[in-house]
Amino acid sequence: MHDSSVFYTIFLIFSGAAIFSTLVLFTKQSLLVAYILLGAILGPWGFKLVSDVTTVKQVGDMGIVFLLFLLGLHLQPQNLMHMLKKITWIAIISSLVFALIAFSIGKWFGFNQMECYILGAAMMFSSTIIGLKLLPTTILHHQHTGEVMISVLLMQDVIAIIILILINGAQQDGTFSMHDLFLVVLTLPGLALFAFLVERYVLVKLLARFDRTQEYVFLLSIGWCLGLSVLAQSWGLPEEIGAFVAGVALASSPISLFIAESLKPLRDFFLVMFFFAVGATFNFTYLTQIIIPASLLGFIMLILKPWLFQ
Repeated sequence: MHDSSVFYTIFLIFSGAAIFSTLVLFTKQSLLVAYILLGAILGPWGFKLVSDVTTVKQVGDMGIVFLLFLLGLHLQPQNLMHMLKKITWIAIISSLVFALIAFSIGKWFGFNQMECYILGAAMMFSSTIIGLKLLPTTILHHQHTGEVMISVLLMQDVIAIIILILINGAQQDGTFSMHDLFLVVLTLPGLALFAFLVERYVLVKLLARFDRTQEYVFLLSIGWCLGLSVLAQSWGLPEEIGAFVAGVALASSPISLFIAESLKPLRDFFLVMFFFAVGATFNFTYLTQIIIPASLLGFIMLILKPWLFQ
């Protein structure tokens, strides 16, 4: 009776998240553990109380968009460019090292060539979303460690975009799509240029004139974030990149911190649904096949990554 009810689904997610979060906090773990575990239990591979995971995932993706937008609001463009120049080669070399290790472990456990390539590609990158969510705000936004971490994660995201373009081209016609790769090289700077022009000649004037109307600032910020996200998606870039660029473009605004604070509850609402959807996609039927190689790979990465980035 309740399978198609959005209200019932939201009730299950947030009531369950409240209960699981209480238990998780008693064990001094991250709340993300509660959301993911809840998704695994209530999702289609658990008790099947929430079957329409696709819709939950699509709604939850909004949390990633707002998370990256808020992150951009705290980063001055000059500081960001300075850090990206410093860590470019670090991000590239470390990604290649992690890919090689994961590929070798896949071969050791008898995975086929394509599975090893996928495993290697997956281990090249850290989770931007989990990393930004777990790191305390004081470290993330106001310390050198946070700036370095953000720069590495963003550079890894750019590498991931390039790899996905090459993989998609190979799947479609058997060749790497250099045309799409060239478009990304052009569209990312083009998107940034467009964002800063709009911010300088349109948004600044609107915010200066109507900044006392908080509801208007709230609506304009959301519209700007989502608008640039849709534009980025139409240009072949992830919508999260568009949201991040939108945030960085507004970072110099006097009310950027006010915008960030006002959007935090909205971000957290959608992120709960996102991590629930992540847990709901866990297929327990494959657990016996992957638990040993996954545990070994996870252990190696936990040891190697802090050492490599120290």
